[in-house]
Amino acid sequence: MDTAEIVFAESARSVAPQPAGKLQIVSNAEHTSALSRLARSFQIDFVKLADLGTAVPQLYILCDIDYKDRDGLIELKKWLRGKPKFGKILVAIDKESRFHEIQALALGATDTVERPLYASVVARKLWGDFATLATGKLSDKFSKSPVIMASLATLRNIMMCTSHGEAIDLAAVNSSSAAIVTQIEEKGLTAWIDIVREHHSQTYQHSLIVTAVAVGFGRALGASETDLLRLSLAGMLHDIGKSVVPISILEKPGRLEDAEMEILRRHPRAGYDSLRHTPGIDPGILDLVLSHHEYLDGSGYPEGLGANRISDVVRLMTIADIFGALIERRAYKPPYVPKAAYDVLVDMGPKLDQDMVREFRAVAAAMPDYA
Repeated sequence: MDTAEIVFAESARSVAPQPAGKLQIVSNAEHTSALSRLARSFQIDFVKLADLGTAVPQLYILCDIDYKDRDGLIELKKWLRGKPKFGKILVAIDKESRFHEIQALALGATDTVERPLYASVVARKLWGDFATLATGKLSDKFSKSPVIMASLATLRNIMMCTSHGEAIDLAAVNSSSAAIVTQIEEKGLTAWIDIVREHHSQTYQHSLIVTAVAVGFGRALGASETDLLRLSLAGMLHDIGKSVVPISILEKPGRLEDAEMEILRRHPRAGYDSLRHTPGIDPGILDLVLSHHEYLDGSGYPEGLGANRISDVVRLMTIADIFGALIERRAYKPPYVPKAAYDVLVDMGPKLDQDMVREFRAVAAAMPDYA
């Protein structure tokens, strides 16, 4: 295998859209101006209250209803009982209306949202506050690293924008990605990981570690500066679809239930859909965002691709993603030492490109605690 060049696939395959941030809205009325505003930020499935019998409750539901329609409320309450496990039901209420709040809770609301409805507020209620999750309490070592702090800020902005349908600033992400490459070249991969592992959020910690591991792997393969920049950008964007997964799932301090895992597994498709209309986005980046959980033996997701449909850069990023997940620090388990994490890659056999895994050994072995 020629390791000096990493080829980003110019993928032309058609992918059927599965909208990111899909929101089912139930209302008495036709589309109001408020609901039309939300449609600019979410993929809307609009259901009239009178048509509940022909609709199936989806994962994320917003009810904007007339509380005087007693019969409609009774039918809505019955219908909402069919929501998926871990689904969210938001019910719109007038500001400071105790009556509406009580009615909403009686319907089965998991949360309420005050009128007028704003996309940013609805997104925060559905998925959580990615801005606060990024900041929180940071260690002195973390906060005194300008490049890492800037990279964290970039990731925070990516997650906040995509969680309610806003376009990302691709130029800003490219700039941050270039700074990461320079930092890894000057300070080394281990120094980056040691600092990033001090971040309290496994969501942000993971993306920053995977980005650095991908860059470190690219350097070990002799990749060009251009390809290192693309790998860094790919790392920053690979989990962008997690912006429409509830933080309660992303940050759960323990094993996910099957229903939670099903929600989490939507993130590659969600990430692809959130990026595919971005001006100037590399088709190879889109392919990577969609396919970084695919395995060569066809057992991955979301499409169960075989080896002949998985590009070299996706194979590289999958290795970086798995290794990064194993060595990151989580509240409920200690991190793997690099040797143990590398052994997991080897043990995965035909799922991964074992030629690349062998090349990756040099990256893992260069870490001080490799034993």
